[in-house]
Amino acid sequence: MTRYTKGARTERELIDMLHSASYSVMRAAGSGVSSLSPDVIAVKDGDGYAFECKAWESTSLTIEPSRFESLKEWEKNTHMKTFVAWRMNGKPWLLIKPEEMSFAEKNYTITRKNALKIGRYISTLL
Repeated sequence: MTRYTKGARTERELIDMLHSASYSVMRAAGSGVSSLSPDVIAVKDGDGYAFECKAWESTSLTIEPSRFESLKEWEKNTHMKTFVAWRMNGKPWLLIKPEEMSFAEKNYTITRKNALKIGRYISTLL
């Protein structure tokens, strides 16, 4: 399975979860290719959320600086709560605020250990 296929499948999984919780949800055009908007946008009762989805089985998660800056700009312009949604094999979605990531060498990153320590799961929104 390609990384794009796995990512698209997990994005659809998140969309289905949000929709089942009565959110109006959309997957952004160009998801996985463009850095202009987050992958998934959800709105319910006037509260908006934006998610950059990552389906990685790794000890850390990284995002390139241009993508990170786009997420921060999106959050500033829309006033939507914006998260990096990290899905590891067999685990529930972890939600990470961009400011919880740190810059290391060339990318913004968070370790699995720190993400689990934060412990913010999709269930906290639903």
